Amino acid sequence: MRQLHLARLGARARITDDLVREVSKKHPFVELNWKALRNQLNGQVDLANPNSPTVQKLVSSLRALNLELADVFPPLLRISESPVVARELLVQLRLLQSTVQVKLDQFGRGRGRFGSANPSSRVR
Repeated sequence: MRQLHLARLGARARITDDLVREVSKKHPFVELNWKALRNQLNGQVDLANPNSPTVQKLVSSLRALNLELADVFPPLLRISESPVVARELLVQLRLLQSTVQVKLDQFGRGRGRFGSANPSSRVR
């Protein structure tokens, strides 16, 4: 039996539709159960364990992002040499805002101990 390398998934391993198309195009005679592979991969993320490398990396990334964002001020965008950069930064900030809001809403739906994770749902 010979092992065949189909794709590199990287640090944030995900099986996307683009990856499925790319692998299927590159290796048309290889049959894979993509649904089972996605389920297996998703099951490997241990978010319940605060000491898991995945949780530690996520928390570390969020802290770093908060520090980076704290250093961005609107006057810096106005004096930027490139309006394209300023626009892209604003687009990404708005996307981040909506993603964070979706996640806060998901945690705030009264799901057990996470019901109080959303600051807007706390009693003041």
